[in-house]
Order: sequence, then structure tokens, then C-alpha cells
Amino acid sequence: MKSFLLLNGPNLNLLGKRETDIYGEQTLVQIEKDLIEIAKKNKVGLKTFQSNAEHELVDRIQAGKEEKVSCILFNPGAFTHTSVALRDAILGVDIPLIEIHISNIFNREAFREKSYFSDIAIGIISGFGEQGYKAALELAIERF
Repeated sequence: MKSFLLLNGPNLNLLGKRETDIYGEQTLVQIEKDLIEIAKKNKVGLKTFQSNAEHELVDRIQAGKEEKVSCILFNPGAFTHTSVALRDAILGVDIPLIEIHISNIFNREAFREKSYFSDIAIGIISGFGEQGYKAALELAIERF
């Protein structure tokens, strides 16, 4: 069975409570529940993990190699613009990556326009709210 890993970075545990005008009202738990249902209907595995700690995300990425994860779906949050360590972890495991952002990072503050992941991702979904997560999973299922 194909297996996918959904990772969420810092502050995404606050979805539904934080800046709802930008990030929407749906919680991360609700998003994960919806994605798990999509995965079940498509007979694929989906593991989810969120952390505010960079090293925990690095460890989880590295574990994905041993678990034979087919693709990582990753919303790095603020680490998008700062984390060489997470970039190196992705490169180190050689697992395809789909980068996800709820907001359009290219029409926000200038510092958000730079992503340490976009050039190593097979694709980026940015600016479509919570629907971006569903699109990423559906594309991963279709491709892998």
C-alpha cells in the first residue's frame, strides 16, 4: 500500500484560532480528519505530524525513509523562509515533496516570497486555503 506523510510546521496547530482572515476557520485536526478519509477511500496510508520544533520535523522526515513513504506533503509554516536544516533533511531522504501553503506566500510580506523548499519540491500549492491540502493529497495519490 502506498503511504504518504503530511507534515505541518510551527503555529499550524493554531489553525482555526489564529488570523482566520488569512488562514481560515478550519482546524488542523479537521483538515487531517478530512485527508484521512480521502486516503481511506483511495486505499492509501496517510500519517500526519505537526510540530513547532524544527528538530522534531527533521526526525520525522528521516523516519519517513525507513517507512518507505511515497511522498511528503509539507506545510513548513514559517520554516519555509528560514530552515536549511529541513531542506537538507528532505534532500537527504530523497522522498518526493509537495509544498503546501494556505495563504499565497507570493502576495504577502516580501520575506515570505523566498522558500527553501520550492526548488526541490515536485510542486507547490499556495493560496487556496485548506483546499490546498486536499489538492496535494489527491495529486500525490494520482502520481504515486
